[in-house]
Amino acid sequence: MNIRYTDVLEMADRHTIMKLLMKDIADQLGVSVTFMAKPEADQAGSSCHIHVSLWSGDTNAFPGDNEIGPIRCSDTFSHFLGGWMNRVYDVMPFLAPTVNSYKRYLEASWAPTNIAWSFDNRTAGFRVVGSGPSLRIECRIPGADVNPYLVYSAALAAGIDGIDNDVEPPEMFTGDVYAAQDLDRVPGTLTAAIPAFAQSTFVGEAIGEDVQEHYAHFFSV
Repeated sequence: MNIRYTDVLEMADRHTIMKLLMKDIADQLGVSVTFMAKPEADQAGSSCHIHVSLWSGDTNAFPGDNEIGPIRCSDTFSHFLGGWMNRVYDVMPFLAPTVNSYKRYLEASWAPTNIAWSFDNRTAGFRVVGSGPSLRIECRIPGADVNPYLVYSAALAAGIDGIDNDVEPPEMFTGDVYAAQDLDRVPGTLTAAIPAFAQSTFVGEAIGEDVQEHYAHFFSV
């Protein structure tokens, strides 16, 4: 299901309303809906692919004169992407908030297992798509069980951190990311993901140390 794009806060609202409506309609039909990330072990999981671009008024800040393969982009694009990728471990519990979330990360399953970016490549955790005004970054790591307000906040905070600190992304990956042996991997369990989140100075500054402590405790119990 695709939800029409809009500004980030309203997008989170639309995400939430969509889930509520689906549950209500299902109930009226005498069935139920689940948004577990991996409800069936022998089937592909249920994802929440997030598309983000950064706008100033009516202008997308991502297109520009820099050439990276087929992409024509700005420094803002590169630094936003670099920051988002750089902070995956810090914000991973917002991208995958339950024990079940991590069962989705399997090879050749439409869910990324390695952290890389590529152009129009669905094996990459970060897939760049579009061109000109439609240029955007798709993060394929989150599952259907995310809280949209938290996952969008994490994306913006990480991207803006990249812009503020001129963080460059790694080289664009070409080929099958699942087959790569030398890339950082998506954490395999919630237990493994919590320490980086709980100890991250970046997270504390982005959302407040009290909120960070609350969620570190919440995800641990």
